[in-house]
Amino acid sequence: MNYSICISGASSGETVASSRTLAEQLGSSVAKAGHIVTTGATLGLPFYAARAAFKEGGMSIGFSPAGSLQEHVFKYRLPIGVFSYINYTGMHYVGRDVYLVQSSDAVITVGGRFGSLHEFTSALESNMPCGFLVGSGGAADLIPDLMEKLEVPHKNMIIFDEDPEQLVKKVIAKLDELNHGLDTAALANKWFLSGEESQHTSNKG
Repeated sequence: MNYSICISGASSGETVASSRTLAEQLGSSVAKAGHIVTTGATLGLPFYAARAAFKEGGMSIGFSPAGSLQEHVFKYRLPIGVFSYINYTGMHYVGRDVYLVQSSDAVITVGGRFGSLHEFTSALESNMPCGFLVGSGGAADLIPDLMEKLEVPHKNMIIFDEDPEQLVKKVIAKLDELNHGLDTAALANKWFLSGEESQHTSNKG
C-alpha cells in the first residue's frame, strides 16, 4: 500500500535552521520507502521534507491555503517547484491544516510551532498515527510533557523516536498494522469488475 504521510513542522523560527537536515531525512525516508509526502506547501521544515522527497524521485503533494497558483505565490508567498502536485484548497491556514491531515494517513512532526500542534491534535482526534522526532525542538519535544499533564486520547497512536529513518519505519509499521488484511488492489479490482458485470447485464437487458 502507498501511504500519504504528512510532514508537519515550523515554517520559520529557530528550529528551521537547527532541524533542517532532520526534515530532509524524513522526506527522503518516506520517498525511499515508496510512500507519499504531504505538506502544507509551505516554507521551512515542511519545504525541506517535500524537496528531499521530490529529489529522491518520490511523490510530494502540497496542500496550499491559497485558492490558486497566483494567490499561492503572490498573496501567501509560498514555494513551488518541489511538489508533484499542489492542491489549492482556498481554505486559508486553519482550514488547510485540517484538510491536509484528513488527506493523509499519518502525521510526523519535526520541530513545529502552533500550526504543527493544530495538525497533531486534528490527527489524534481522528485516531491517526502521529510520529514525533524527538530532539528536533519545538512542538515535537513538548508533546511528552503535555501527555503527562493532559488526558491525551489514543495514546497508542503516538510514536516517538530520535532517528528520522527509524521514526518513518515505525509509523509505516503502525499503518501496516492498522490496515492488516486490507487488500486494496483486490478490492478495487472486484469493485470495477462487479461494475462491469452490472453494466454488461444491464446492457443485455
